Amino acid sequence: MWHDLLVATALLLVVEGILPFINPIGLRKVLIILSQMDDNALRFGGLTSMILGVILLYFINVSA
Repeated sequence: MWHDLLVATALLLVVEGILPFINPIGLRKVLIILSQMDDNALRFGGLTSMILGVILLYFINVSA
């Protein structure tokens, strides 16, 4: 289990590093837009991301 968690964390870091590596100016623009959003919009985005992640995990585990 710990191995899987560490692999997932490593993959998360790789995926999150792609955008700043490829397009740092675009990332800055996105971060400026995000900093101007209100808290409720950010919370909704986070909740949506978590729900989609749980659904994805469910389908991956069902098909395996």
